[in-house]
Amino acid sequence: MVDWKSLPAFLAVARTGSLRGAAEQTGGTHATVRRQIEGLEAQLGVMLFRRRAGGLDLSAAGRRLLPQAIEAEAALRQGFNAVRGLDSEAAGRIRLSADPMTAHFLLAPVLGEFLSLYPDIHIDMNLAYAIDSIEKLETDVSIRHVREVTGDAVGRKLFPLSLGVLASRSYLDRHLHAAGPRGEGLTWIGYGEVPELQAMIAASPFPRATVRHAIADPAMHLHMARAGAGMTFLATWVQSVFPELQRVPGTDLDQSRSTWVLMHGDLRRVKRVRIFVDFLYESLLERRADFIG
Repeated sequence: MVDWKSLPAFLAVARTGSLRGAAEQTGGTHATVRRQIEGLEAQLGVMLFRRRAGGLDLSAAGRRLLPQAIEAEAALRQGFNAVRGLDSEAAGRIRLSADPMTAHFLLAPVLGEFLSLYPDIHIDMNLAYAIDSIEKLETDVSIRHVREVTGDAVGRKLFPLSLGVLASRSYLDRHLHAAGPRGEGLTWIGYGEVPELQAMIAASPFPRATVRHAIADPAMHLHMARAGAGMTFLATWVQSVFPELQRVPGTDLDQSRSTWVLMHGDLRRVKRVRIFVDFLYESLLERRADFIG
């Protein structure tokens, strides 16, 4: 009988091309992944990978096994969702993912109200700017600010998310009047080597403003802007929380992204998830003016 625990290791090596990459993807160790691959090869009596400089390639046998392994993985995920979908109680755990800025300043009061209404529901939160995969069951519900939704995620579109050029009132009072016609004398708080944001600066009214610093964390941009360190791109809802910030005159809003409350399609049958998604939708919709700017 094939050891099903080896399946994730085989797929991870096939997808990453190395034991190290597979270990990072599965959360295991290099040695564990190697043992699982060797064990699977011993069970099947074939070599599944060929070594090359810098990694591993699928052998002929491995290439033949790969489609069936992917199909088995999908069937297992569907089975897990079907079992979880049998839950008809407004109780249990819900995994929620959101970016830290939205969670800290907008979701916290909403969650407090929800949990007071449903004391038997517990929230496990993952706060990160990287997007957890709903399709791979890394999260149950996700708040996302995206241009489009892909995969098995379903949900409710709330409203456009407005990104604007913001700075503190004190910074603008000190510097804007003396700035050159294309931003000479002004300062951008930089995100680093992020092509999209570099293009946004180039297309702004201030392409010749000095870009200082390389700060990847939007929350730090928020606090640096509040401290008067310069201009930056932020979601305009932060003005409702920090009124000392304001949009820089003459700048436009970017509304190419929308805010969504998403979940896996199979979880629509789970009562606690459905209740939670509906509550998030209604509560965030009340804050529509803040998000749109």
